[in-house]
Amino acid sequence: MRSGPRAALAVLVVLAVVVGLLWTFQRRLVYLPDDGPLPAAAVAVPGARDVGLTTADGLTLGAWFVPGPAAAAPAVLVANGNGGHRGLRAPLARALSDAGLAVLLFDYRGYGGNPGSPSEEGLALDVRAARTWLLEEAGVPAGRLLYYGESLGAAVVAELAVEHPPAGLVLRSPFTDLAAVGAEHYPFLPVRLLLRDRYPVAERVARVRVPTTVVLGTADTIVPPAQSRRVADAAAALHRLVEVPGADHNDLVLLDGAALVDAVVELAALTAGE
Repeated sequence: MRSGPRAALAVLVVLAVVVGLLWTFQRRLVYLPDDGPLPAAAVAVPGARDVGLTTADGLTLGAWFVPGPAAAAPAVLVANGNGGHRGLRAPLARALSDAGLAVLLFDYRGYGGNPGSPSEEGLALDVRAARTWLLEEAGVPAGRLLYYGESLGAAVVAELAVEHPPAGLVLRSPFTDLAAVGAEHYPFLPVRLLLRDRYPVAERVARVRVPTTVVLGTADTIVPPAQSRRVADAAAALHRLVEVPGADHNDLVLLDGAALVDAVVELAALTAGE
């Protein structure tokens, strides 16, 4: 008779410890930074240069800027996913540069050797620093600036777009909100109750009235394709939904494949009136 209550108590203690650990260390599961090493900008992307971005809370973030062929060329602000560093996005920058676009690659706080620790609030400051640099230092016209967000980066630029609408918005493999994708991978945990960072992408794109393209891989095992389709359905000004058949979340075709690059270039041409 005594073993039952004791066993139940032991289970509760274990669950409490697990939940406590997840609450404390959850950001280590969400953010997977890589410190590098990183090459010089011009080595990674021909014509690029190293620049520094200053955030509102005083951090300096490393970035690479690839100028366009003309001062008024459309520019793409690239917001990375939750893993790696900007060097992994160099193939995308090269492809977009070859298509005549200016590109800014940058790393969030805690990534690529940058100071600080990532959080939803922190990444919002980081992407604002990137936008400010493009407008004020690079002289990119606001009407020629596109935001491109990859996975978690889609959430970052969706939040930015509510306050500072771009000319166009490209979301690659977006989730509806962080809790929804977390629940897919940890169905046995009360993810929505535990998460500190929310990233409500679908809710935010419903408030952004600029041409929006959503790109997804139909075999995505990280962000369910159904979630990306729901983001497209929620978008207030959906331009296109691009589905890449058989592509998983980290496949190269979703890094710099033709369908992805063409979607960005097409939206840039549309917003530039070309």
